[in-house]
Amino acid sequence: MDLIHVNLNVADVDRALEFYTEELGFEETWGFDAPDGETVHRYVAADNGIEIQLSETEGETSFEEGTAWDHVALLVDDVDAAFKAIENHGVVKEPGDQPEAGVRTAFIRDPDGHKVELVGPLE
Repeated sequence: MDLIHVNLNVADVDRALEFYTEELGFEETWGFDAPDGETVHRYVAADNGIEIQLSETEGETSFEEGTAWDHVALLVDDVDAAFKAIENHGVVKEPGDQPEAGVRTAFIRDPDGHKVELVGPLE
């Protein structure tokens, strides 16, 4: 079993695409519009091919953080450098070591409020 993609509902797919491609370095790969024309789906991929599906549905502009969804984790070379370079839309947790997991992490929010974890090696 392999992870194919994670789906995020977004208020503005163009704004989300810009964040994930320009700020986080993903590549836009493909997309489609739902047959009813109300929902637009665009995909961005990491270097390893795993995708994030960004879905904008007409009229839906705000989302509640649910208990079944928490965050998407992204591997970066340097958590501190990425944290400083990315124009985030809210800091959830500043960079810090997680020795029990053997990594350094930080949490930010994307333009729609989804939590994004930046994960990198311990120095």
